[in-house]
Amino acid sequence: MTESQPSEKDLWQSQGQRRRNRELKREAVLKTAARLFNEKGFHATSLDDVARQLNVSKPTIYHYFKCKDEVLFECCRVGLEMIEAAAAEAVASKGTGLDRLRALMEKYAEVMTMDFGKSVTRTSDAELSPESRIILRQVKSQIDHALRASIEAGIADGSIRPCDVRNAAFTIAGALNWIARWYEPDGPLSAAEVARQTTDFLIDGLAPRSRARPRPAR
Repeated sequence: MTESQPSEKDLWQSQGQRRRNRELKREAVLKTAARLFNEKGFHATSLDDVARQLNVSKPTIYHYFKCKDEVLFECCRVGLEMIEAAAAEAVASKGTGLDRLRALMEKYAEVMTMDFGKSVTRTSDAELSPESRIILRQVKSQIDHALRASIEAGIADGSIRPCDVRNAAFTIAGALNWIARWYEPDGPLSAAEVARQTTDFLIDGLAPRSRARPRPAR
């Protein structure tokens, strides 16, 4: 082996670093694209726009993604998987059903203040291919299942008042998803404060009542 040749160990480290660099560059493309999709809209954003923001050529983007649709799919996938991870963690945690639901909701809400989370709500999955829609809807179904499981557990242990589980899960998801529409990073509340306050508002509607609430007159 000559001095100019790298050792086998150095060669493997170099390959590992190249893979890491590729992952970082791919992530940078996704983060930039997600932000632009949210700011300008999917159709109004081109891969040229993404490339300009990154100060690279458009062919460089194609080194990591085949087309703009694939970029959108990956942005949405990352956002949903962040929520799914939070759901899995909450469901596996200790405490009452209401405790687990609160933990899930707060993390869900925080994801909706992030660019990847916003992509899930601000861009319709109708923009995606049928195959991509199926994949993402499966993840959404798992998140819905986690919400329902926490609500059902809370009803069973008495920490959540009896209610229509399906309707409650849809209402919660709808309210949390809408954060992506109105939240502004430079607004008066931080992401954590928005998550906590929104969760408190929704939880108040699920907690057991000390006495029956009077029904409105018809």
